[in-house]
Amino acid sequence: MGHNTLPTRRKILTGMAAVGAASALPDVTRFAHAGSHSAPIKIGFQVHRTGIGAAYGRWYERTTNAAAKVINDLGGINGRPVEIVAEDDGTDPKRGAEVLEKFANQHGCDIAYGTLFSHVVIGSAPRAAELKLPYFVVSEGHHVASGMLNRYTLQPGITDVKSQVQAMAPWVASNLGKKVTMIYPDFAFGHDHRDYFSAAIEAQGGEVLAQIAIPPTETSFTKYFPQIPRETEIVYHVMVGPAVLTFVKEMGEFFGPNAPQLFGFVDSLEGVDFASPGLEFLEGSYFWEGMPRYAQSNQTSYDKFYRDSIGIDENGAARENAQDVSTYAHMFGCWETLFTIKDGMESSGYKGPEDRAKLIEAVEAISEMPESNEHPQGEKIFNGKTHQVFGVQYISQVEGGKMKVKHTTSLEDGYYPDEVDYTTQSF
Repeated sequence: MGHNTLPTRRKILTGMAAVGAASALPDVTRFAHAGSHSAPIKIGFQVHRTGIGAAYGRWYERTTNAAAKVINDLGGINGRPVEIVAEDDGTDPKRGAEVLEKFANQHGCDIAYGTLFSHVVIGSAPRAAELKLPYFVVSEGHHVASGMLNRYTLQPGITDVKSQVQAMAPWVASNLGKKVTMIYPDFAFGHDHRDYFSAAIEAQGGEVLAQIAIPPTETSFTKYFPQIPRETEIVYHVMVGPAVLTFVKEMGEFFGPNAPQLFGFVDSLEGVDFASPGLEFLEGSYFWEGMPRYAQSNQTSYDKFYRDSIGIDENGAARENAQDVSTYAHMFGCWETLFTIKDGMESSGYKGPEDRAKLIEAVEAISEMPESNEHPQGEKIFNGKTHQVFGVQYISQVEGGKMKVKHTTSLEDGYYPDEVDYTTQSF
């Protein structure tokens, strides 16, 4: 990986001990010391309020607003308050690019941030570079680290699919089986799973018997299940979008009591209560989680602080509504990305759009991100050359309608050779 030793890494307020004290100050005085520089730092939030990403978008927004509040309670960034300027991209690539233009030309935003769905990232990133607008994405696709995008696009808060599947394949192969059928959505994110998991399981002596691609707008899945070969030992599923509950229920009806091992990415059930009727057959099956939805017996103070700040209970649901289940395995990326932006802006002395290149260079110089209130999912290493962060992954088993972590990967499990060096590209 190679650690970057440039002296621009600045520790964020350790443990946020200052939160309580800072939030007690009246708003008027909080940014007063900054004088004329206390105009807000505007972060353009490209959010999936509508379209197939809407369930994620709602929780990305709630997490973003919670993180911004914590940052502002700490005195903001460089003594200036953070203002989140949200625009709906409809989970649509063309609208995504239009939203970036609004941020740059209409709202006067300092940076753009927040995007999840890979096709929207890929459709928006070229426009970010043309606008010279730093674009911090909270996706998972390998498109950033592959070199497909540009120096203005960074993914410092969430790991990518290539790293995730490479880290987990050894455990899957040695514990669940080696003959796999994959079911995945037919767009970039699903193709990353298809390509990188196939390679990773083959490296463990396993084999992918069938690859079943599902259109992202599909509403019924029964017709696909007969394509699963009989000798399949593991069904690997990673569905997304509003029909995930239907997908999992129909899979249960199709298999009955004779299901092969199921290994799912929790994307197939993000925002869905495991106690929902029809999901009983998932008992005992395994899931990848980006961050454990259910508070574990060894819960850290960081996970507790994060849950409390957003208003989430120990089951990963909204405190005010136990049925409103969060997209817990992904939305931490919004929280962690905002604190990384804060860190980069502070270490670069960011004052305004003329410092955007300095901001990107400062983030590129970050390497170690210790587990903390700012990084509650776990420790991370940021690779400034590829603009991609590496972190731990969690494999959990469904027990009594909840998920219990059975295996945590190491950082090293997810490393792969660099495929690009964005730092060589000019601004």
